[in-house]
Amino acid sequence: MKYAVTEALAVERAPAHDASDRHRPDRPPMLAVGVMIWLGSEVMFFSGLFAAFFTIRAHATVWPPAGTKLDTIQAGVFTAILLASSFTMQKAVWDQERGNRRSAKIFVTITLIMGAMFIGNQFDEWITLTTRPDTNAYGSLFFIMTGVHGIHVFLGLVAMVFLLGRLKGPKGDPGETAAFQAVSYYWHFVDIVWIGLFSCLFLLK
Repeated sequence: MKYAVTEALAVERAPAHDASDRHRPDRPPMLAVGVMIWLGSEVMFFSGLFAAFFTIRAHATVWPPAGTKLDTIQAGVFTAILLASSFTMQKAVWDQERGNRRSAKIFVTITLIMGAMFIGNQFDEWITLTTRPDTNAYGSLFFIMTGVHGIHVFLGLVAMVFLLGRLKGPKGDPGETAAFQAVSYYWHFVDIVWIGLFSCLFLLK
């Protein structure tokens, strides 16, 4: 009897768990850990592209080559948009973890739109750039590096569409938080890589 009363008092004094904490994992999900390991291989891949860029540039007397017209201001504006999308993506993750699914859906949609705007600007650059892939080494590097990065951005947008699909229901499934975290890691990586690409292709003279 004494044991039952003690146990009842302990339960009564235990802090109540906020319902908004139900999506917060106690440790990093395996999916998120797997994505981080995979991103390690992506770092090596892009490192190879940067190594090729600096090797070719080291043997060039003029860089970029004469006749290359770059709209640095326009590229800078859309770079800022892409970087801002990292913050909206992270906000969506935080909202999902707290169970605020409506806000998470809004910020995923905002991130999706911002990423699509960036892709649209890249298409415009590929069409209007006077230097083509077969014009010179800079043209080849520009289209290869921005093209590979553009594919990564597009894959991130596809992943966000699937996240919006998971948010349709009133309640999340056990793997929803892991999916959000994994996509956010990937998106932050894509944004960081673009900082290096933008610096090399548009700012480095």
